[in-house]
Amino acid sequence: MSEEPTRTLIAGNWKMHGLRAQLDEIDAMACSVRERPGNLDVLVCVPATLIARAVQAADGLIAIGGEDCSAEEAGSFTGDIDAEMLRDAGATSVIVGHSERRRWHHETDAIVAAKAKAAWQQDLATIICLGETGAQRRDGNALKVCGEQLAASLPTIKAGARISIAYEPLWAIGSGEIPTRDDIVAVLGHLRAALDTRFGSAARSIRMLYGGSVKPGNAREILDTPHVDGMLIGGSSLLAVEFNAILDIARERSPAVNCPLAQDKLS
Repeated sequence: MSEEPTRTLIAGNWKMHGLRAQLDEIDAMACSVRERPGNLDVLVCVPATLIARAVQAADGLIAIGGEDCSAEEAGSFTGDIDAEMLRDAGATSVIVGHSERRRWHHETDAIVAAKAKAAWQQDLATIICLGETGAQRRDGNALKVCGEQLAASLPTIKAGARISIAYEPLWAIGSGEIPTRDDIVAVLGHLRAALDTRFGSAARSIRMLYGGSVKPGNAREILDTPHVDGMLIGGSSLLAVEFNAILDIARERSPAVNCPLAQDKLS
């Protein structure tokens, strides 16, 4: 892992949305980056059916990723998509451990860790998601839950692996609500300390993202929060007008550093 400072990462997650007609949104996002590059990394994770076409629409200006991958390699796993298939389609990144996968597909921390390993074998940058439920936060267990998820979902890191940790409180996703600034700082600070303890100075290259009801109206406040290196965006990544507005905000606060996690490395 690199020990260089990190660049801001703005990542979109289309979830189970998007048909060929929606690729115009990718084209409009790419145009925004072409006109105002900024010093940040831009990634949009789309359904597997759109990856190859999205890569063409992005025209090398933004990275395209997958929304999930199997922990297994090619084999008798009907309906699954492995990391090599994502790479072959043109993806350069993948999301693993999203709360919707954990909840609806009963994915454990161990499964998430196995998926991360599989992604690294294909040199896919990974976004590993974690977060507490509303009940866990009300009971005062947010830090404990997130810390345990981090420890079990992030395997021993393969040399050269590119990693982001996305803190997505389950109660905030799609709700229109976000944690307070102090709550975000507390969780991400706790996770950063855990990473530093486990990996030492090498942990500096691991980006910390916030996700959950991110919109143009709250993006500035989130990005100005300590420990936040970027955002994982759901609904607002489906429309170029909203996603580009967030990119404009991110450009204003992007650190002026040279980093091996730059667009050419992400993509």
